[in-house]
Amino acid sequence: MVDYSKWKNIEISDDEDETHPNIDTPSLFRWRHQARVERMEEMKRESEQLEKKKVENERKLTEAKTKLGSAEKAGDADLKELKKAIESLEKERAEITKKKEEHDKKEKLAPWNVDTISQPGFAKTVINKKTPRAKDEQLTDEEREARMKKFVKDNEKDLKHFGLLRCYEDSKAFLKSHLNLVSEDTANYLVIWCINLEMEEKHDLMEHVAHQTICMQYILELAKQLDYDPRGCVDPFFSKIQIAEPLYKKSFDDELQQFKERIRKRAAEKIEEAIKEAEEEERKQRIGPGGLDQLEVLESLPESLRKCFETQDIQLLQDTIKEMDEAEANYHMKRCVAAGLWIPDAKKKKDEEEGGEAEGAEEAGPSEVVEEQAKP
Repeated sequence: MVDYSKWKNIEISDDEDETHPNIDTPSLFRWRHQARVERMEEMKRESEQLEKKKVENERKLTEAKTKLGSAEKAGDADLKELKKAIESLEKERAEITKKKEEHDKKEKLAPWNVDTISQPGFAKTVINKKTPRAKDEQLTDEEREARMKKFVKDNEKDLKHFGLLRCYEDSKAFLKSHLNLVSEDTANYLVIWCINLEMEEKHDLMEHVAHQTICMQYILELAKQLDYDPRGCVDPFFSKIQIAEPLYKKSFDDELQQFKERIRKRAAEKIEEAIKEAEEEERKQRIGPGGLDQLEVLESLPESLRKCFETQDIQLLQDTIKEMDEAEANYHMKRCVAAGLWIPDAKKKKDEEEGGEAEGAEEAGPSEVVEEQAKP
C-alpha cells in the first residue's frame, strides 16, 4: 500500500490565488517566498555551525587524549586536570550530538515547498560517442625505435603493398582489412621509403609512394582533430577525398607537392652527407703516424722529390736528397715520415715482424733488400 502521508504537510505555493482584495498579491508572494528562503538559509547555517563545532570538538578531544597518554608514560602530576578537560570535552560532544539530532529532526519535519519538493535524480548526461583516440605512450627514443623495428619486421610486406596502391577504393579496402597499419609507424615507414627511392633515382616510384604517404597522414590528422581512434577515420577520409570537394582536393594536392619537394631536398642532403662521410673516411685512412695527410704532404713536395715517391725509386730519392739543401731536405723528409710516406728502419721492422715465420721452413729464399733500411 502506498503511503501518501508525506504529501499532507506541504507549504502553500506562491501561485495561491485566495488572497484578500485589499492586499497587493505580487508583493505578498514575494514576501512569502523571501521569508521561506530566509528560514531555509538559517537552517542551513545552524547545520554548518553544528558540524563545525563537532569537528573542532573531535580535534580537541583527540589532542587531550594524546597528551594524557604521554603524561601517564612520563608520570606528570597534572593528570587530574587533563582528565577533567577530557570529561568536559566529552560532555560538550554529547550536547553537540543532541543538538544535531534535534536540528535534523526539525529539518526533516519542515513542510515541503516549491524549492524542496523535488531534486534532480541524476547530475550528469551520458552521450554515446566513438572511442577516443589512444593517447601517445610515454616512450623513450630507444623504445620507439625498437617498436618501429618490430612493426616493420612484422608488417613490411603489407606496408609495401599499401605503398604501391593508387586507387582510393583499393586503398580503403586494404586498410579496412589491415587496420593495424593505420598508425604513425606506417606513415614513418613510407616517408623513409620515399627518401630511399629518391636517393636511388627511382623518381616515378617515389611520387607513387608519396601519394599513399599523404593519404595516411591525412587519416592521422583527421583522427587528431576529431579526437578519434585513427582506425575509425578510414571511411570518413576516403569519403571526403572521393567526393573531391574543390577546396579539400586542392589542399590535398598542395600538401602532396610540398611533401615531394621535401623528399627531394632531404634525399639530396643525405647523398651529400654520404659523400662527405666517405671523403672523411678516406682522409682518415690517409693519415700517417704523425697525424699528417699523405696526399696533402705529397702534393706539397718539390716536383723532383714528389717524382721519387710516385715512381718509388729509392736510388733517385737518395740522389735527389744529396742535391737539395740539407735543411730543406730534412724538413720535407720529416713530414714524409709523419705522413707515412717514408718508413725509417723498414728492414729492421720487417725482420722483427717476420722473425718467427721462417722457423721450421726447409728452405728460406733471399730476403728483400731495402737500401739504408728504409723504403719510400
